[in-house]
Amino acid sequence: MPHIHVVATGGTIDKVYALTGELEIGAPAADTLLSPILTDNTYDVTPALALDSLDMTDADRAALCAVIDGLPGRLVVVTHGTDTMPETAAFLDEHLAAADQTVVLTGAMRPAAMAPSDAAYNLGAAMTAVQLLPAGVHIAMSGRVFSAGKVAKDHARGIFVELS
Repeated sequence: MPHIHVVATGGTIDKVYALTGELEIGAPAADTLLSPILTDNTYDVTPALALDSLDMTDADRAALCAVIDGLPGRLVVVTHGTDTMPETAAFLDEHLAAADQTVVLTGAMRPAAMAPSDAAYNLGAAMTAVQLLPAGVHIAMSGRVFSAGKVAKDHARGIFVELS
């Protein structure tokens, strides 16, 4: 059975309401979202960063590369904030050491802790996509799968689109 490594970096998918009424990065939402799914696939969740993606730097992306490079398997899903997900995908595509890994980034436009949220749908799509896609870095968002470097977030519509 495939084993999938889920690496959490924060972003909207992991945001929760604090007692102050502000949204802040909470614990990785991936395990809560995946635990009710009946499957014989196995997975683990590794918290790597806890950032809003607007605060992510290339140093953070390099740290994420180191985490992914240190994983023993070749199937990796990264939960990530949507604002800079395309930049991180392109960075990973250029800097990851293992050429045989399939890495799929995903996230949410609304926190997993809020209803309605697209978090469970996007994460489920990414968990399936990582098993079917060829090696490389991809994004699974908005009901589609995109290759790194060929995708952008359309902020006005709140969806991801393919670059022409």
